Amino acid sequence: MPQAALLTVHGMGETPRDYAEKLFQAVAARLGPLSGQVDFRSIYYQDILKPNQETVWARVSDTTRLHYADLRRFLLFGFGDAAGLENRKEIDGSVYELAQAAIARQLLGVARQDPSARVVFLAQSLGCQVLSSYIYDAQKALAGGQVLAGVWKDVDAWAMRALGARLSDSDRHFMAGATCSAFVTTGCNIPIFCAAHKQMDIKPIALPTPGFEWINFYDPDDALGWPLQPLSPGYAELVDDRAINAGQGVVTWILKSWNPLSHTVYWSDAQVLDALTQRLRLEVT
Repeated sequence: MPQAALLTVHGMGETPRDYAEKLFQAVAARLGPLSGQVDFRSIYYQDILKPNQETVWARVSDTTRLHYADLRRFLLFGFGDAAGLENRKEIDGSVYELAQAAIARQLLGVARQDPSARVVFLAQSLGCQVLSSYIYDAQKALAGGQVLAGVWKDVDAWAMRALGARLSDSDRHFMAGATCSAFVTTGCNIPIFCAAHKQMDIKPIALPTPGFEWINFYDPDDALGWPLQPLSPGYAELVDDRAINAGQGVVTWILKSWNPLSHTVYWSDAQVLDALTQRLRLEVT
């Protein structure tokens, strides 16, 4: 039976459903025989957003001649994801809620295998904001606070509506990330979402477990990836920012400046893979 779980959350833009398979293979190879004690799961929410993005792209590109088609498509699908997640997020069935539901379902899947499994999250780009918001909402709800959007606005009502069943206390506990031992974030753009808030409102999640660590990898050449410690004292205390040369130069310096292609190589970087492997090894030995 697995003793730990690695759950991934993808970033913005067009993403295949099997986006994490190469990463899982690389981590499993590093773990060797210990990989059998890890439950590998990927969280997928791009299917919620993609159909309408494809419609908008087709309407524009079929009727208008535009330059920089690849860049425009990246911006439409990438920043369309971010906009969609924030748009009317308080209504039932919003994109925000559906993305959180994708996280909740995978966590419940792990819990049904082993309710004591230690969870390590890996999130990329926009997925860092999606996951952080989910855990923040969950912690607030379980502490008796009011949550205005998403699954945790009324988690029991969501469970009956989406799962057709009530949640046990153990389910709620696990779904809230209460066994999470580590976050690893790459190309994180949480600062973009914090920039419009007052300093007093920029707060990270609470420490889920003793010994929890949040490792944030960012490449200084990646305009979509940011350090988190400067955001607030809370982030400074919680997060370990690590600047890296993502991919160790596998793309040219031209592509590693602002170009979105520089944003896609973190999960093949040895430093990221080694950090994940080290944390998972701690959980299963």
